[in-house]
Amino acid sequence: MKPAVYLESSIISYIAGRPSRDVITLALQQLTLDWWTTRRQEFRLVASELVIKEVGAGDPSVARLRLALLQDIPLLDVSEEAIRLSIALVREAGLPAKAGADALHIATAACHGVEYLLTWNSKHIANAEYRPRVERSCRTAGYEPPILCTPDELMGQ
Repeated sequence: MKPAVYLESSIISYIAGRPSRDVITLALQQLTLDWWTTRRQEFRLVASELVIKEVGAGDPSVARLRLALLQDIPLLDVSEEAIRLSIALVREAGLPAKAGADALHIATAACHGVEYLLTWNSKHIANAEYRPRVERSCRTAGYEPPILCTPDELMGQ
């Protein structure tokens, strides 16, 4: 079976967004689109209702584009166990309380045994300082953590 990739909201936003005037953001958008067109077929893509909620917010015309990208992507249940794990991630891994939704993305992926969580959120998710504590908290709770990564890290060889 193909490895699973949880698509966090920032990935969908970068694919659907208007090309940025900021050259760094534009490069990240292009890299994300490159991953989407060349690599996504090699993975089993998943998201969650939390992703739907996040990408459905904002400008209605752009939200429709974002939601359309997720139309055929299976949605993982945001279970009570994922909520409990997200609370533990905030408490034990030191994620700030305002990062509760970010912790819930990680927890949902972990509780469903997803191998990768793909994101551009390096503040609270793909963050090298939080990563060891997040992994330890997941394992302490009995879950294997997903590999928290950005599209450039999952481009293959």
